[in-house]
Amino acid sequence: MALGTPPSPYDPRFDAGRVCLDLLATTHPRERLDAVPPLCAWITGSGLVPTGTPLTHAGPSWPVAFRELRGCVGQLVRAWLAGDLRPHDRALTRLNDVARTAPPVPRAVRGQDGTLVRELDGPPECAALLAAVARDAVELLTDPAARADLRQCEGDNCPLVYVDTSRGRRRRWCSSEVCGNRERVARHRRRTALTRA
Repeated sequence: MALGTPPSPYDPRFDAGRVCLDLLATTHPRERLDAVPPLCAWITGSGLVPTGTPLTHAGPSWPVAFRELRGCVGQLVRAWLAGDLRPHDRALTRLNDVARTAPPVPRAVRGQDGTLVRELDGPPECAALLAAVARDAVELLTDPAARADLRQCEGDNCPLVYVDTSRGRRRRWCSSEVCGNRERVARHRRRTALTRA
């Protein structure tokens, strides 16, 4: 993607501010975790593993497990946003169970140019990657300051959730380049139509 070019609506999105929320974005505008290759691309793009980490051992159960965790996280996050404080015991229990596994172990190694780079201590297992996402969700949902910054995108028909860390906490869209741009174009069209009328 060229610099300054808005992302395709089918490219993975990583602008929610938390990896657990970026996982939620994999459902919009269509399912992105329907096979192993797109899941591996998402895992790498999200920063769960360093670029170049082989994921050739990923199997068909991986997308299923990530979609299950996504459902639990989504239920808990959306309940919080809706002010629904009822216990969602099944989702919460599953989230906590997934978070118990140790996440992938990073280590610092010398790169080709001699600088330190991050590498994993071994091939990451699915459970370890899921644990990293689940732990991020646990941290988000239990941190009052982070929870207070959760926002639902105001874009037309956009279900995405993000953490608003903008100055003044006035961010309205999941992405200024995607939903923000759509809103500005729609506003311009409405003004143009009113001027013509």
